[in-house]
This record gives sequence, structure tokens and C-alpha cells, in this order.
Amino acid sequence: MFFYNMLFLLLGLLAMPVFFRKKYRHSFKQKLGFFPPGTFDKCSGKPRIWVNAVSVGEIVGVSSIVKAIKGVYPHSSIIISTGTETGQKMAHQLIKEASCYIYFPLDIPWVVKKTLETIKPDLFITAETEIWPNFLYYAKKIGVKTMLVNGRISKRSIGKYYMGRFFFKKVLRNFDCLSMASRIDSDRIKMIGAPVERVFITGNSKFDTLTCETFSSYEREMREKLSISEGEDVFIAASIHPGEDELIISSYKKLLQEFPELILIIAPRHTKRTTDIEKLLKFYGLNSYYLYSEKCPREKGKPIIIVDTIGELFKIYSVGTIVFCGGSLIPKGGQNILEPAAWGKIVLYGPSMEDFLEGKKLLEGAGAGFVVRNVDEIVSISEKFLKVPQERKLRGEAGREAILNRGGAALKNVGLVKYLIEKSSTIR
Repeated sequence: MFFYNMLFLLLGLLAMPVFFRKKYRHSFKQKLGFFPPGTFDKCSGKPRIWVNAVSVGEIVGVSSIVKAIKGVYPHSSIIISTGTETGQKMAHQLIKEASCYIYFPLDIPWVVKKTLETIKPDLFITAETEIWPNFLYYAKKIGVKTMLVNGRISKRSIGKYYMGRFFFKKVLRNFDCLSMASRIDSDRIKMIGAPVERVFITGNSKFDTLTCETFSSYEREMREKLSISEGEDVFIAASIHPGEDELIISSYKKLLQEFPELILIIAPRHTKRTTDIEKLLKFYGLNSYYLYSEKCPREKGKPIIIVDTIGELFKIYSVGTIVFCGGSLIPKGGQNILEPAAWGKIVLYGPSMEDFLEGKKLLEGAGAGFVVRNVDEIVSISEKFLKVPQERKLRGEAGREAILNRGGAALKNVGLVKYLIEKSSTIR
């Protein structure tokens, strides 16, 4: 732990100028264990369960678990923590059952000790690959039960974890339960030293959340905001990385030759790249576009929409005809293709989908997911389904049905939660 703490301290010092920016000051105080007065006033119920999900995707995944926990323990106190401001915003929107919302502490010994002593949870639940050595050590030391849910170890990261398995073996032993999303994830976490008897395969609760959150009200809201009628075709390019944006814009220009009324919604992976997208559009002669952040509804004469805000993409999928998910035409491992599929959409993606192999297999098995490698393939498959709406609808519904059939992870996780709560020695 000594070398880990020295490395963490060094990285923390290097990042210090970022934390002192005005937008991070509120979260940074909490990350050091200092909470505003009254933060935990509504946390008198038992058991007290702390759920940590670093950002938007993880919040979506744990929301169905929190709802299921509240069903079993209606008088419980639920503390939700996130690592980012966007995650915090999404938590407030999506998890209404929470007693309070905080930022997760920095993994510094005195900080995690102070925070744990302040909150005094009976159970700590963290999502996916949020594994913090100091936090887990001190939680174990004071008798807090700990659980990983929707556990994932990606193909890209397993090599690094395996190289450090001597260290991670000790860290993972501080978990009381490791609930993994798939058999592959289960095998991988055992490879790096997780105790076999504490590893369970429950699936990914994102399947439960996605289909529950596809409200028709979201679609009405988006159609009104973006001035898109039900009969209009919309190509959505989501979570686009540098190197993909030009390919998407080139594909759109080609599609316009046969579908001149086609609307393009392009969402860069990071909103700071909005200006880069604008420059590219102008370079290609596409000068009429609308920024999603604009207060007034879109004018019909602006066929391109740039999503320059965070946390709205799931709702925006509702108005799509065909969706392309980025981070996949370049070696980034892909993005969450299940979100658009939950709306019954045909989904395209590039060959780099290492981080979402389970979702890829599921959609391709249902005939709703397609690998594209270049502009010609994007255009070819898009043209096919724009011309044949009936087949597009059938395939999209098959993809949604496949997701529905994979539900149930939330309830399986609550079964494990009940087991840990009953074993907990901290409940008074």
C-alpha cells in the first residue's frame, strides 16, 4: 500500500490546479471528507446503505438496484456518491429514492477514515470497476460490508490488472461480495486474485434500468425540443471521438444525395469538442446547424443538431431512426450500444467493441446490431434500413426484446444485499 499511496499522492499534487477551479471547489471539499451542515439529516433510517457510481453510465446501472433495495428495505437510508459533477446531476434525476447525494472521497487514508466515520454505513456498494484500495481496507477494518455490482473487467484492462495481481489479490479480499456482469468478467476477476467463493454472476442491472426508463414522455419532450415530427428520419451519431467525426459527416453527406430531408444529430464524446465539430461541418459546406443547448426550439431549416450538453443522450435516442455509437471506428473499445437498442433502434458500430462484447453479441444475435468499418459500409447499411422501415422496426423490436429478456440482475443483486445485511455487525 505504501507505493500505491505515494503514487496517489503524486498524481493528486499534479491534479491540484484542476481542483481549485471554481466549478470543482464544491465537490473537492466533499472529496476531502468535509460535508455541508445538514447533508445527512435525512439518513436516520436503517439499514444505512452507501451506493457509489462514479459517473453517468454507472448511475444508470445502479438505479434499478437502488429501487429494488427500497422495495425490500423501505425504511433504509440510501446515500448515493458519484465522482463527477455530471454523475451527480444524473443521480438527482434518476435516483429519487436516495436520502442524500455526495461526492466520493479521495482514496487517501485520513480522508476515507474520516468519511466512513461520518457516514457509518452498514453496507457499501460500488459499481463496475470502482475499486479503491484504502477505502476498502478501512471499511473492512471497521466492519462495513462491501459489495461490487455490475462488475466488469474489460479485455483492454485485464493485462494491467494481471501484472499487478499480487497487489490486487490483497485489495479484492476486502470485498465481501463481487457480483459480476458475465462469466467472462467473473473469470477475469478470479484471475487477478478475487476469492472464488465471493464471486457471483448476476448479469448487468443496466438491462433492468434501460427498458424501464424508455418513457413515451421522453420522446414527446425531444420531438418538441428538436422540432422533429414522427415521419422524419434521423441519423444519430453518438459519443463520437476524434477520427470518427469526419467519417460520420462524410457518410451523412452521401446519405443526403438519396435522403435530402435526413436529419443528423451528432454528439461528441466530450462537449469541449463542439467547436471542432462546427469547423468540420463548415469545411464540408454544412453551415446550417443547431446547438442542443440553445433555448429556443430548432428551426426546420437547420437539419444538423450538435449535442453540446451532457446527460441527455439517452432521451435523444428516442427520436432516432438509425443510431451509430462511437469509440468503435478507432481503438477505444466502444460505447454503450444497449441504450439506443432499448428504444428499439437499429444500432451501427465499428469493429472496436472490446468493452461491450456482451451487448454486441446480444444485438447481433437479435439482428439489431451491425459492424461498419468505413464510410461506404455506414452508408450502405443506413440506406438499406431507411428504405425498408418495416424490416428496420422488426429488427429494432427484436433488439429491445433481447434486452428485456436479460433483465433480473437487480433482483439477484438485492438477494446478495439481504445476505450481507443479515451478516452485518454494524446494524444497531
